[in-house]
Amino acid sequence: MAPLKSLEQLHPIIDTTFQSFCASHGIFTVEDFLIHDLYVLAAFAEQQPESEKLKQGITQILSVINAERQPWMNGLELLEDARENKHFLSTGFEGVDTLLGGGLREGQLTEIVGPSSSGKTQVCLRAASNVATNYNAKVFYLDTGNSFSPQRISGFVNWKSGPSIARTGQNMLQQVMSSISCHSVYDIFAFFDVLHQLEFNLRSQTCKGDRRVQLLIVDSISSLITPILGGSSSQGHALMVSAGSLLKKIAHEYNIAVLVINHTVGGDRGTSKPALGQSWKSVPHVRLQLSRDPGSNVCQASILKHSSMASGMTARFVIYE
Repeated sequence: MAPLKSLEQLHPIIDTTFQSFCASHGIFTVEDFLIHDLYVLAAFAEQQPESEKLKQGITQILSVINAERQPWMNGLELLEDARENKHFLSTGFEGVDTLLGGGLREGQLTEIVGPSSSGKTQVCLRAASNVATNYNAKVFYLDTGNSFSPQRISGFVNWKSGPSIARTGQNMLQQVMSSISCHSVYDIFAFFDVLHQLEFNLRSQTCKGDRRVQLLIVDSISSLITPILGGSSSQGHALMVSAGSLLKKIAHEYNIAVLVINHTVGGDRGTSKPALGQSWKSVPHVRLQLSRDPGSNVCQASILKHSSMASGMTARFVIYE
């Protein structure tokens, strides 16, 4: 997460005095402001000798937050942006790509939901391999449960290149593996840290003309958010909403396809439903639910939510162990 200290150079009002005041209330980062009662904070500021300066600091932080929000766009601007910048990236599974109308859409957050062993991570690994191979692009992979498998990536590349061109396949494997940046993230706070560092790198890459990041994968978002939900505090819910907003902001501003994994939990009448509840349900642009035939490599994807495809549409595809 962006620490308050990092804002001091651009905004001198956020000095050590203001930072110390915030720290005394458990506020160390910009995200902390999003989950804090600012009316209570302002009331405490009123009681301090430098109350006016402290209130100016609070106002400055709110201005920084507002400046980071996505600007309003009319329908024509959105249509032109979609046509010119928001392309589709193939997942490597023809059935999934067809179901999605072309693949993973840049600028959008796609969520894959499913029970354990339904093929969720396989889709992530195959998509990472396919984007790095066919689009000469970088992939940013956030691994929350030690599920990233370089051996599986290698298997996809070797399967694609074939044994008759082993040397070419080896060169391709090196290129693909160097294009996928994998980061282990085990809690929500580390997650924010990594995303802010990614944002910094993305702002820099536009000036360097280097291969750009086109796919961001989080396997899985529910592993990070589930532990902070529950109880009487609203902090977990606020962090969940902030995480979703930040992912969508990165997707839109940098034309990146974002793919996140979510687990299922028990629902009514013994049926399963996506984890993280109703508030998270509105975050993804696209939701796919996966299931797998017992004892088989055949999987089925069903649309739960899509802006241009009908809910309930399905496609079958095969994964290779």
